[in-house]
Parts: sequence; C-alpha cells; structure tokens
Amino acid sequence: MVKLHKHVEPEPIQDDNFDEDLSVHVGSESSEHIEPESDKNDDKVYFMALGGLEHVGQNMYLYKYKGKFLVVDCGMGFLEEEIGAGDVQYCDTKWLEKRKKDVIAFVVTHGHEDHIGALKYIWPKFKKPIYCTRFPAEILRRTFRGIEMDFDPKKDIIEFDAAGATLKLDPFTVETFHVSHSVPEAQMLIIKTGAGKILHTGDWTFNDDNPIEPGTDYARLREIGSDPKLIACVCDSTSVSRQTVQTTETQVRDTLTQIMQDAPGRVIVTGYSRSLARIKMFADAAHTAGRMAAIKERSNPNPVPYVGLPEFREMGIEFKYLDKNDIYEFSEIKDLPAEKQAIFLTGSQGEKFAMLTRLCRGQVKEMKLMPTDTVVFSAIIIPGREQDVSFLYNKLAKMGIHTHTIYDTDHVHASGHAGRPEMEKFYDMVHPQVSIPMHGDYINEMLNGKMAMERGGAKHMMLVRNGEMIALADGAEPYVCETIETGFVVMEGETERSANDQVYKNRKKIASNGAIFVTLPIDKRGFLKGTPEVSSAGIFESDTTGFMKRQIQIEITKAIDSLSKADRKSQDNLVRTVQVATNKVIRASLGADKKPQYSVHFVQK
Repeated sequence: MVKLHKHVEPEPIQDDNFDEDLSVHVGSESSEHIEPESDKNDDKVYFMALGGLEHVGQNMYLYKYKGKFLVVDCGMGFLEEEIGAGDVQYCDTKWLEKRKKDVIAFVVTHGHEDHIGALKYIWPKFKKPIYCTRFPAEILRRTFRGIEMDFDPKKDIIEFDAAGATLKLDPFTVETFHVSHSVPEAQMLIIKTGAGKILHTGDWTFNDDNPIEPGTDYARLREIGSDPKLIACVCDSTSVSRQTVQTTETQVRDTLTQIMQDAPGRVIVTGYSRSLARIKMFADAAHTAGRMAAIKERSNPNPVPYVGLPEFREMGIEFKYLDKNDIYEFSEIKDLPAEKQAIFLTGSQGEKFAMLTRLCRGQVKEMKLMPTDTVVFSAIIIPGREQDVSFLYNKLAKMGIHTHTIYDTDHVHASGHAGRPEMEKFYDMVHPQVSIPMHGDYINEMLNGKMAMERGGAKHMMLVRNGEMIALADGAEPYVCETIETGFVVMEGETERSANDQVYKNRKKIASNGAIFVTLPIDKRGFLKGTPEVSSAGIFESDTTGFMKRQIQIEITKAIDSLSKADRKSQDNLVRTVQVATNKVIRASLGADKKPQYSVHFVQK
C-alpha cells in the first residue's frame, strides 16, 4: 500500500508493488502551509532541511528535540546562472534566526564547500559552537581569519577525533564515526534522543582503498544499522543511479601512472583541490613515471582571504596525509624538461578564475600551454558546470592538446558518492524504520528511498521538500507536521540579496527584453521643454540610421503634449505615458512579445 498524503492521514491507495504495511510520503509541488506543533510534544524528534533536498549542494539540515535545534552542515550552493550576478549562494536562515536562542550548535560532517562554505556568512548570525574534525576545523579557521572575522579559534570551533567521538549537546547526544569520502575525515552521525536514534550519513562511499586514512568503520555501521531504535536514516543520494562498482583511488593512481609514462611532454592533472588522497595518488604516479610532481601555485604571491590549493597542500603536509617531498610548487620544477614535469592544478569545473581556465585564456604569464602537453580531467562534471567545462574541452582540442576525461578513459576519477553497488551493501547493514533521502535530485532521492524499503526493510519513505518538517518517533508513522518558506540568499560582494530581490528580477527582464532609458526635460507644470533623450540596452544600439530612436522621441512628445493639464502634473502619469508611447514603436518593430524594462528620469527646466 502506498500512502500519498498532504501531511494528514489519507485514504489508502492500492499498489501491488508495496506491502500493505509500507507507506511513502511524496512532497507536493505546492505543499499547503501547516502550523507547527507545540514544542512540548517531547515524545518526538523532528527533521527539516533548509537546503539539500531535491538538489546537490547548499546542505543545511535541522534536528529539533524538546524545542532545541541542532544544525548539521552549512554549505554553499551552486549559483544559478539565471540569477544574473552574485558571487555565492546559500540558505536563507531568517526563520531559524528568530529561534537562534534555541540553536545548540553546528555539527559538520566533512570539509567540502557544499557542507561548510556558508558558515562564514551564516555563523556570525548565531555564534554557536561549531563541532568538526581537524581538517574542516583548519579550513574554517583559515577562512575566518582571512575575512577578519571576530571568533575564538578554540571555543567557537571545537575539534573532535576523526576516528569517532561522542558529543554531549543537551538535549542531543551525537556520536560520530569515520566513513570514506573524497575528502579526509568524513563522518557519519548518530543523533540520539529520547525519541530514538537517527543515522545522518553525510556524504559517503565505500571506497576503502584509500592510502591516506583508514576505511569506513563498518563495525559501528552494522551496530547502529541493526539497532531497533534506529527510527530513521537520512542518507546521501547523489550517485545512487550509477550502476558500476566504484573506482578506487589506487586504480586512479595506476591510470595516471600509465598516462604519465606514455605522454611526450608535461602532464597536467586537474581535480578538486581538497581531495588530498587524489593529490597523493597523483604524486605517487609521477614518481613511478620518473616525473617531479608539483601544484601550480597562484600567480599573485600576496595572501588571499580564502583557502585554496596551496593551503590544502600545506594542510596535507601538516596533518601527514602528504609527505613534504611528495609534491612541490611549479616554480620549483619549472626549469625541468617537460617530460619530467607533472602538474596538479584547479579548474576541473571551468571556474572563471581557476588556473586551467586562465591557462586556456592565456592569462598566466609564467606558464603557457603547449601542444605537447597532456591534460587529465580527474573529476566528474558537477551539474550546472557543463557549459564551462565544454569550453575547456574545445579550447584544449583547438590548441592540439591531448586530453583524458571520464568519457574516454577508464578509472581516471574515483567518486566520493555511493552508487548502486555501494548502496546495496549499505542497506544490507542498515535497517531504519524510516528512510529520508537527501542530497540529490528528485529521481535519485526516490531510488534511494525505494532501495531502503526493498533492501533495508524501511517501513516508511519520506520524500520531502526543503522546509517540510518531519515528526519522528519510535514505532510511529512519520508525518509532516510543519512547513516553512525556504529560499536562498545570493552574496554580491558584501551585500546579501534574496533570490526574489527586485534587482534580480530587473536583471532577468533586461537580459531577455532589453531596457529603454528616457530623460524628460519638463517644467514644473509638466510641459516638455525640449526633445526627450532616449537610449537603450539590447534594443536599438545597432540601428545606425537612428530611425527607431527618432520614432520613440516623436511618439513620446506627441503623447505628452496630448495630456491634460491635470494629468501632466503627475510624474506617475508621465512615466506610464512614456511606456505606452515607446511600446507602440518597439512592438511594431520587434514584435508584440517584446516587453523592455523602462527607466524614466526627469530634468526640471
């Protein structure tokens, strides 16, 4: 039996594919608003996401118990191109800010930007302790110092052991244990309350052939997975649709070794800057192939207010994930013969200011790409970055440079997210009462939840949206008990704007329909005292005859001159008159659907 409900008990819908004791909740596209339950309802624990459901990135999850909130992760999102500008994107926390006195702490699962990148913007609004292992802790400390944030590096950022720890965060107890991922020290969380236990996976895979740190703590995973008090599993869904067995880091090393042995000149590998295991495998491959391994440091030696590839190299050496002789800086090996060089750099996603993008645009004075180079993309393409990466592929091909990508070379990248084979192994060990899929597009979340029910024995699947709060209790059917409005914030420089900001709406309108700028010389009675000045963006700039501009000036003059003395005294009336008059010309020339943005200025004569 499948139960599709809008947060109230529904009539059952028959479905032969499910047992009658199973239930599935599917979030509605336009979920009705549901008022919150009383905080005194202490026999339940509540889960909600401000970001991280039905998409990848911008992860921020809330657990509520006895009126107190625990925040798990606080990440950046992938900036949507249609916004029109902005530097970064993250969750809108206005709802939570109203309850900040009840926020206990932030707990971080691992050190990727989509899980910690927004803390530099959001943490100052709460100033509650951040609990994490030493790797993300060092990233945060360096980042906070770089932007000159007022914080206590020990009291505000509290480290726990990457092998596992127990955090007493009353009324929660959070146990952590290690799991494999593409960044060091990734953690799964067991969130314990009087209402039961919840397993929050963070990002994970079972890629345990990783030479820089121990593998997943399977003993603890089996123990919690078989606990009858495991009321829910909130599980990463990013790559559940991948059918093949996971490539390992040592397979990537062997592939890079062969490429480096066969390449006639330099080998340039681009990947994720904080994937220290990949950098280690790159260095080992270079040494085996008789090359010197190096990173391409920044062109500008001055300090920058963010943590990048040079800093991650330093951290890798400091934490002994890398040896100081594993990998140098490009400036130290640049005079070696090309066939002796192997260079790791940023830019696998075509980021505007990343090193590979700048090299392709010829913007790096001290290093130039050559036709004898080989470029290896040791990364997937993150959704939304396809166009930027395609530019790199095509640019490199036009330069005669040989490339290796996931599309033409096996085992060139090891993912940090579980595919179907790993998910099956996971649900053979983990048997929650309720499945709450997260961190993936809708279809992957659905596949995750389906597997949890079919293989993991879950009785309920909650496919919810950001802002829908789930009530959970041992042995009880889960339900959505509250909905809040969620959204995201775009940071431009030092200015925060919501996605619905009128500035962005205007930019989108200008981008698709253009803009008309009109200056009216008028006297205090509203009479024209000269010819209106007219210019445009995206309308008639290329009209060398000036016909459309003159026609607009004529129509505006005629329309204003025809106004009554009473009507012309109102500037609002004058603006509307300008719009109507200009639209006659624009739509006659460019079509009835053209709706430009208008800006009308007045000059008193």
